[in-house]
Amino acid sequence: MVLKEHFWFFESALPSKFCDEIVALAKKRKLDLGNIGKYTDLKRKLTKEEIKDLKKKRNSNIVFMNDKFIYDEICPFIRIANSSAQWNFEWDWCESAQFTEYKKNQHYGWHCDTFHEPNNSDNINLKGKIRKLSCIISLSDSTNYKGGLLEFDPRNYDPETEKPLSKILKCKPLQKKGSIVVFPSHVWHRVKPVTQGIRHSLVIWCIGYPFK
Repeated sequence: MVLKEHFWFFESALPSKFCDEIVALAKKRKLDLGNIGKYTDLKRKLTKEEIKDLKKKRNSNIVFMNDKFIYDEICPFIRIANSSAQWNFEWDWCESAQFTEYKKNQHYGWHCDTFHEPNNSDNINLKGKIRKLSCIISLSDSTNYKGGLLEFDPRNYDPETEKPLSKILKCKPLQKKGSIVVFPSHVWHRVKPVTQGIRHSLVIWCIGYPFK
């Protein structure tokens, strides 16, 4: 899929009070180490070696949130981005929002948010659907932390030379509190290590039936 726009952002779009309320709610709940890949569905605690291996790829603490006011506030921006960027993806539901905390040296390496197969959940709102749009909300300002920059990799390569046709895209506006970035879930991205302070963010995935 060739994209004209790899992400669409709204700088400082959300009130500071709204961001602070989400952080306060999340802090009242138990944050766990974010999993990925082969560690996602394990029903047991990870061993020290497994945690060490996981942290090479992803090192952050998360908690899921389903508070309605979050979706009421953010979904209108997602719809605007979907139209303005001319993706026009059809979606009809959102997964649980993921609150993420990055402390010093924590990060999330290159990844995309889509999976190989549609969701096989028994939940009628999720079953048979795929992630189409991802949305990241900055809940803290970069004056309170350093590093933690969100980057996108278009992964466009010349088939003959195998050299990249596009440079890494840096999403600096997201470093401002209340900023929102929306992008197709298949676009590769990463969060570089935080070098000082704490970075808080919220992620929402919009899902729908597979593309036809």
